[in-house]
Amino acid sequence: MNYPVWYLPETGGGILIALIAVLHVFVSHFAVGGGLYLIYAEKKGLAENSPAILGFVKKHARFFLLLTMVFGSITGVGIWFIIALVNPAATSLLIHNFVFGWAAEWVFFVVEIAAAFVYFYTFGRMDSATHIKVGWIYFIAAWMSLFLINGIIGVMLTPGMWAENMDFWVGFFNPSFFPSLFFRTFIAVMIAACYGYYSASFEKDQDVRESMTRFSAKWAIVSMVLMIPSALWYLAALPEAAHNMVMGKSPTIAGMLPWGLIGLVGVLVIMLAGGIYRPRFNSKPVAVVSLFCALAVMGTFEWIREAARRPYVINEVMYSNSILKKDAEQLNTDGYLQTALWVENKAVGTDNILAAGEELFIHQCYACHTVNGFNNDIVKASQNMSFRALTKYIDQIHQKRYFMPPFMGTDQEAKALAAYIAGSLLGKEIAEDSVTTQGAFAGAAVFEEHCSACHVAEDLAPAFDGVAFEEISLMLGTLNELSDEMEPFAGSDEEKEMLTGYLDSLNNPDDSQGISETPQMGGELVFEDHCSACHVAEDLAPAFDGVASDEILVMLGTLNELSDEMEPFSGSDEEKEMLTGYLDSLNNPDESQDTSETVEVSGELLFEDHCSSCHEIQAMGKIMTGQGKTEIFTMLGKLNELSDEMEPFSGTATEQEILAEYLENLKRGGQ
Repeated sequence: MNYPVWYLPETGGGILIALIAVLHVFVSHFAVGGGLYLIYAEKKGLAENSPAILGFVKKHARFFLLLTMVFGSITGVGIWFIIALVNPAATSLLIHNFVFGWAAEWVFFVVEIAAAFVYFYTFGRMDSATHIKVGWIYFIAAWMSLFLINGIIGVMLTPGMWAENMDFWVGFFNPSFFPSLFFRTFIAVMIAACYGYYSASFEKDQDVRESMTRFSAKWAIVSMVLMIPSALWYLAALPEAAHNMVMGKSPTIAGMLPWGLIGLVGVLVIMLAGGIYRPRFNSKPVAVVSLFCALAVMGTFEWIREAARRPYVINEVMYSNSILKKDAEQLNTDGYLQTALWVENKAVGTDNILAAGEELFIHQCYACHTVNGFNNDIVKASQNMSFRALTKYIDQIHQKRYFMPPFMGTDQEAKALAAYIAGSLLGKEIAEDSVTTQGAFAGAAVFEEHCSACHVAEDLAPAFDGVAFEEISLMLGTLNELSDEMEPFAGSDEEKEMLTGYLDSLNNPDDSQGISETPQMGGELVFEDHCSACHVAEDLAPAFDGVASDEILVMLGTLNELSDEMEPFSGSDEEKEMLTGYLDSLNNPDESQDTSETVEVSGELLFEDHCSSCHEIQAMGKIMTGQGKTEIFTMLGKLNELSDEMEPFSGTATEQEILAEYLENLKRGGQ
């Protein structure tokens, strides 16, 4: 919000961080574990009085120096460069809060570099005892770098009380500090063993080759055994939300975890079969495979650690889109665009709704989503959703999917974002009338109840000619500013939208919102609101083939039992019935749930249940002469005003609309 965004719509910045970070972390962990490996490999050569093994160690030390000090240093600088571009807010926060930790890490890094050069260039020139001490100096400095960085990056996942008090030591020794430190140490040793195995594959002396292959394999196997309890300890230290994400709530983690397991099994099999059992089988291709398997383990761990933080980049402090959690309330009140520094559109209007929506996408969605890219493509993710469905989904996005940050901003800004995705990216109509054709009340009925005492609808048409839908909606909320004799519209948000649509339709009759078209919302619209973000209706047809509607109804209430990624249907009972009918109709198109015919009961049955004790069907046709569906619908809601002997219709809103349509049909001689 306080920094510009480096916008790469097709690739996204996150994937660049991932690529550079995984390679750097893989090599940097080798730099830690490799130091310990060199010490004990040299000790092995000295203990066996083997110049050949010492020669192998020196060659491996040269490879180690070039890889860690050159490639590792370049990728290390690359990490700082890319995170500063992609997420400067989080980078700044960590630097300012842990500047002492970073400074100390650089001191140890300088010692590490110096010791590595001394170790290699004095190999065979310095007495062995002193040379081993230099190796220990290197390893301790490298491990202390890991110690310090582990504390700083660990707070991003498990901040504990640091999220509240920002105390350096509370954050540094965060809940996952020690389990993470042990796990990283053991994985560093495993990676070092795989590199040792790789170096051994180049050794021409068969005895040395087999000896160092077996030596490396033992290191790898022991480290993997120790990784298991430290990994379980690490998992237990995670906050509940992150723990649930790792255990299956996150589709990203669920997709990556198998790669890590495959890599771990791959290393284990190679080290057992081609290291312990038959070390002579070690070859360059096999050794390269072992390195790729180790890279898969390291990459999966880092990917899971990143994904488990979602929807945050710094857990409970800063969302992945760089918005601080503490600013949420203010942004929802004042608006995001109004407070953002690097946007051109400070407010949403009819003339800039798409431009404002694009800026909202860049600042609030781009951190995780690309546009027509291969990683979290927003076009693919939203292709089944309409403008209306997107608007509602954006408002509930964090509740629907915990790992996505809540939208920060006003309702108008949410609509602008939905308009950009639906209109600009998907090429769909931004149809405001699609919003107005739902709800328990038709717009005309809302007008009659709230406005007709003072106004005639037709007389208001000129006042709204050329006024955009959103402006009418805003106007209804500030009617007291137009006239002291009026109060802001006091109905529900749904009624307000219906009334807005009705007033808009006075000058746009083609946008009329007749209530007979959608009683509250058709099952298809309910599906669009609640299901289309993850499902395509046609793809679900086989799952419901042969399933009775009653079973579907029960199933919707227990979706969490079908999958951990789903929650029980959260709509109203009426919407639940609508959705049940729609899902049932996927395999029974002839039983389509046209609510004008059958929603739960027919109009004739409703009349029989609610009216027939006092009224004859034949007489009702004459009574309804001259009345439209809207008038009949309204009349049913205030029957007590027509006669003291009657009560307002007591059924659901959908039943009221079905009955209204049925009574209108009577005057035309149909039922």
